[in-house]
Amino acid sequence: MGTIKAFYTMPHPPIVVPEIGRGEEKKIKSTSDAFDKVAEEIASMGADTIIFITPHGPVFSDAVAMSCEDRIKGDLGRFGASQVVFEHEINIPLTEKIMSMAEEEGILTAEITKKSARRYGIDYELDHGVMVPLYFINKKISNYKIVHITYGMLPKLQLYRFGMCIRKAVEDSDNNAVFIASGDLSHKLSHDGPYGYVQEGEMFDREIISLLEKGDVIGVFNMDPNVIERAAECGLRSYYVMLGAMNGYDFKGKLLSYEGTFGVGYSIMSFSLEKSHMDMYNALCEKSKERFREKTGNADPYVRLARESLTHYLLQGSYMDVPDYVTEEMLKTKRGVFVSLKKEGQLRGCIGTIFPVTNSIAEEIIRNAVEAGTQDPRFNPVREDELEEIDFSVDVLTEPEKATKSELDPKRYGVIVRWRGRTGLLLPDLEGVDTVEEQLNIALKKAGISSYENYSIEKFEVIRHKE
Repeated sequence: MGTIKAFYTMPHPPIVVPEIGRGEEKKIKSTSDAFDKVAEEIASMGADTIIFITPHGPVFSDAVAMSCEDRIKGDLGRFGASQVVFEHEINIPLTEKIMSMAEEEGILTAEITKKSARRYGIDYELDHGVMVPLYFINKKISNYKIVHITYGMLPKLQLYRFGMCIRKAVEDSDNNAVFIASGDLSHKLSHDGPYGYVQEGEMFDREIISLLEKGDVIGVFNMDPNVIERAAECGLRSYYVMLGAMNGYDFKGKLLSYEGTFGVGYSIMSFSLEKSHMDMYNALCEKSKERFREKTGNADPYVRLARESLTHYLLQGSYMDVPDYVTEEMLKTKRGVFVSLKKEGQLRGCIGTIFPVTNSIAEEIIRNAVEAGTQDPRFNPVREDELEEIDFSVDVLTEPEKATKSELDPKRYGVIVRWRGRTGLLLPDLEGVDTVEEQLNIALKKAGISSYENYSIEKFEVIRHKE
């Protein structure tokens, strides 16, 4: 019977590699020291396989990607160190066993080979989410195989279940494995950093480290999606998979290092595990249902109608009738309406009308909710099994009025630009749109209008309804 002998979270800052850092790596010495410590621990375990979950391989919206050739190569050339080369053997039997067990659970996996990689328009190679930890591990150990997994944009409970599949596959093998969840924390910790600063960055890093130290799985899954989104992290989905692989155990995290020197959070943790009688997966499912009941039980009629409209369409294939709970204003007023869908803080669809095309706000919501979920060209259509993971919001537009540039305020007013039959619209109070110039440039770009043209400007306000 195989076992996962140890779990670690690791970041992947290329600058920690001396051939890339060229002295700058000394500024994050605690991180490199912790990498060395973990490498020594792994070498002492006699592990024959290292399982990596990374954010930087091929990421699919509906599947987990798994490398499936006998060997895989990579180098750090994109960071100016092409001489730092890696080549490792893939543990194909274990990889195939994980994929088979995931299939039994209804979790889609994508088999990445040289041939399929060409079909997807990607390279078959190791990514830096794996290579940076390997740089230190390979100083201490060489006789091992790897399992190379890139998480997908799946619901977090599916990622947890996928982690459960990994553990079961290992235990059904004869492998002694180590599990590494690769990922950086917030990328927005410093005004001087490459991604800027938001206060949610520090909030996210403190909270996720604290929750992992305490072994609080439910807390990790209950983190505020707005904080997660604004923090701009890349490790949380790796952690969801890792926590699934720990299902059936109580655990405590030990923080080996944390640094945010370059404006990005680098955390290295190890974990101690004890067998538990609690089924954490079922507890997470119950918590998820409870949150969904709370969210929908007190729902504003605008967002309730949007959710029920898309749900009805996905189940029945037709538009729903106007229900009896809608307000008089929704029945008797005509307005443009935008319906937005977000999943774990990330946009999942947004469609709207500047001017009404139906007889009422209620009908406008019914129509645009379906369009947002099924016709937004930026996204695949929403699936029925995603609905509980999605948050709905409805923006009701006021009548647009002519405006000059000096009258605009991107936090209060949305903007419409027009020129020779072309129209561009941008809603107000959008993250990252802080100036009138930014707002106008985005609206003009959406419409395909040059900033030098004599375009007209209109402004409007929105009444925003959110879950």
